Amino acid sequence: MKPILPAALLTTALLAACSDAPTTPTGQAPRPAYVSAVQVTATDTPASVSRRLGGTILSWPTDCTDSCSALVGLNERPSAALSAQGVGRVERNRDVFSGGGAITAVMGGNRAYITGQQQDPWEGGNYRAIPENTPRWQKIGLERAQAMAPGLGEGVTVAVIDSGIDLLHPAFAGALSAPSTWKDFYAGDDLPQEEGQSGGAYGHGTNVAGIVLQVAPRAKIMPLRVLGPDGSGDVAGVAQAILYAADQGAQVINLSLGSVENSSIVQDAVRQVAERGVYVVASAGNENQDRISYPAALARSKGALGEFLLSAGSTDLNDLKSSFSNYARTLEIVGPGENVYAPYPDGRIASWSGTSMVSPMMAGALALSLGQGLTVAPKDLTKKLAESAFDVYEHGANEAYRDMLGVKGRVDLVAFLSRTTQQ
Repeated sequence: MKPILPAALLTTALLAACSDAPTTPTGQAPRPAYVSAVQVTATDTPASVSRRLGGTILSWPTDCTDSCSALVGLNERPSAALSAQGVGRVERNRDVFSGGGAITAVMGGNRAYITGQQQDPWEGGNYRAIPENTPRWQKIGLERAQAMAPGLGEGVTVAVIDSGIDLLHPAFAGALSAPSTWKDFYAGDDLPQEEGQSGGAYGHGTNVAGIVLQVAPRAKIMPLRVLGPDGSGDVAGVAQAILYAADQGAQVINLSLGSVENSSIVQDAVRQVAERGVYVVASAGNENQDRISYPAALARSKGALGEFLLSAGSTDLNDLKSSFSNYARTLEIVGPGENVYAPYPDGRIASWSGTSMVSPMMAGALALSLGQGLTVAPKDLTKKLAESAFDVYEHGANEAYRDMLGVKGRVDLVAFLSRTTQQ
């Protein structure tokens, strides 16, 4: 297991590990085969429910005055007798979610840039852009958008629920939330450090967090780890991380992950945070299927769930659907998700392709608008982002995917900010 360190010792421990950051998995939290949201009352206790159901309490409501639910892990499906005791829908727990995307290039740590000028090292994480991304940022109008929103996302915390990040990467210096808010739900500790080695999901979360910061450089990243080195994650970890992020003050949650099946437990977690006014952006998946992954597929639901949840797919630099991107009439927006450069573990830069890379662009867009001040109702913000997009169906383009690449298509940050923020 990774050591669970007091916050005061965390920086020292990370610096001491700088020369040999974790490269192999060091631990894992208990992973029950099944998980259920169990109804509990104010008279119940974690111990009594655990004994009654023969399960492990994964989360417990902090303020339960009447009837609410606890998350319980079970090693086998409950009997009919137990089901009558308040056990809700029982779901498969292990490896239901996966992070999408494929790494396309890795460059050495001496490649770092500040506003187009080569620097060594990353100058405390204050970089604005990586030149290799210039065509992508020009496509979505990032430079002008940042001029329109000079706060650059300041005061906004974006929770990146992913494979962890490289906590030692210079790009994140001064850009992370307080260490007391970090959590690793996969390993069961408070150090959400990327683990593994080249391949799999190694570097995925680091890339995603770096994309958020390129769009909204003054936002804070809250790193929460739910995916293992192979990119898979459990229902319980994803649901807990979503609720935890909102409890810790995140205004935006990025989910560059998904599942082919809907989890009612994760759906309920997204609904709960949405009803609290927290935005959730989820990637559509990379199987080139005419259906998008969950929870992204829920983004056009009625009520707060649909209003505060946004689904994101991928196009290329010609605004044509990426060969890998899922598509559907429920997809709300797309963006340039191919060969997107961002930080990579060990102080390096790497490019990835996937709908996972588009989701943090949208999270960054929301951070820009929130940091600038809204002129629209909060519940209308994701709708405005989708409706202000560039029309990717013009002149017969993407005809085979008409109305399945978003409400209109590819994100246009300038149009979005002009319609939603104080100028």
